[in-house]
Amino acid sequence: MRNDPASLAAAVLARVGGPANVTSVAHCMTRLRLGVADPAAVDGEGLRGLPGVLGVVADGESSLQVVLGPGVVVEVTAAVRIQVDEVTATAATAGAAAVRTRVGEGTAAVQPQAGEPPVGAADRVREQLRQRNATPFKAALRHVAAVFVPLIPALIGCGILAGINGLLVNAGRLPGLTPALAAVASAFMALITVFVGYNTAKEFGGTPVLGGAVAAVIVYPGVAKVTAFGVHLAPGQGGVLGALAAALLATRVEKWCRGRVPGALDVLLTPTVTVLVSGLVTLYGLMYVAGVVASAIGTAANWLLATTGALAGLVLGGLFLPLVMLGLHQALIPIHTTLIEQQGYTVLLPLLAMAGAGQVGAALAVYARLRHDTSLRTTIRSALPAGLLGVGEPLIYGVSLPLGRPFVTACAGGAAGGAFIGFFAMLGDKVGATAIGPSGWALFPLLAGNRGPGMTAAVYGGGLLTGYAVGFAATYFFGLPRGSRVAASA
Repeated sequence: MRNDPASLAAAVLARVGGPANVTSVAHCMTRLRLGVADPAAVDGEGLRGLPGVLGVVADGESSLQVVLGPGVVVEVTAAVRIQVDEVTATAATAGAAAVRTRVGEGTAAVQPQAGEPPVGAADRVREQLRQRNATPFKAALRHVAAVFVPLIPALIGCGILAGINGLLVNAGRLPGLTPALAAVASAFMALITVFVGYNTAKEFGGTPVLGGAVAAVIVYPGVAKVTAFGVHLAPGQGGVLGALAAALLATRVEKWCRGRVPGALDVLLTPTVTVLVSGLVTLYGLMYVAGVVASAIGTAANWLLATTGALAGLVLGGLFLPLVMLGLHQALIPIHTTLIEQQGYTVLLPLLAMAGAGQVGAALAVYARLRHDTSLRTTIRSALPAGLLGVGEPLIYGVSLPLGRPFVTACAGGAAGGAFIGFFAMLGDKVGATAIGPSGWALFPLLAGNRGPGMTAAVYGGGLLTGYAVGFAATYFFGLPRGSRVAASA
């Protein structure tokens, strides 16, 4: 039975110190991300024990990720925001009333009551906690997630439409419709830099539309008339990496202007200077540099698979589950997006998707071995459909990670599946995905490669089957303590 989103949101908030303890609310594909003012107020064990909560990942002392699964996380996040906003609004109203009663007639400053912290002290404490507990690396990952994760639904939708359109074109069907489908599927990718610039400025405290305006310079056709470093620029050069850098620069310039431009002129000068300075630096520096970096990423990915494909697949497929468990997989999103911009698909995602296959195989082995553990088998039955569709958190936090060894043997299955796909890449059969987000069987509609859809699907399907088989065998024979196997077969 599905949990009511509002009830689950209330239960989560009660175990993180209440709505007043929450400083930020966001979500990705499967996780509710919360910032908290007082980490000591969080009841981690109670949070993990809630029905509907699949796991909890510490993301620095002042923030955490609550794994809820796809679909559910959107509804619960919305309910959390409503409850947090209600408490914030009530506190603001009460605070304003208290201030009015304490401010004497004609007094400009607010005088706190005895024993009460000064107005704004709570905000300062929250900011101090956030700065003290956020490591640069984790802070960077959170920023990357905030910029790119909101774009994933559009990437998925447009990627699926592009795949359908490709099938129709190859089959010679509906020639009157395919141009329209191509336009619908391609428009977002053509302008993705604008969205990246908008989200970057929003995330780093700038005016979002200014970030989008500066990033739009990158895809403007007229840049072909601009010469930088002795060569003509190409529209789109630098891609999302250039957009990210351009919007970051725009945010810095905007903040610099805000502190120096007189208030009466701010509305005119600040946006003008921001767009002018950032736009020129983007044209005469950032586009070229970001283009070099983006090309290097594509070249490195192709070289890696062509020369060390099996080894690369083994390493990437074997290590991806720990990255997902720690929430560090978000760092790969800009790389995937860059490859999709350059080549039309990312060759890394199918390799990484094999981690989920190993996880499914491991869960099936646990199910087969522990025949008398009714509770665990029920959890596996509930989580397997999501696992087959590439959502690994239910199986990670509900099955393999609590048992310990099956998590390691699941990684072995992922490594084997990745090595399978990598081996075919060495033979010249590249398998890629036109969008990021889905994996498992859900990735089939998004597959693309250089040898046609049939061969691409066959290689990817072979990788999945290899991951299932090795994950199952490794877990069945080595993934459970001997006592567990004896008990299961008694």
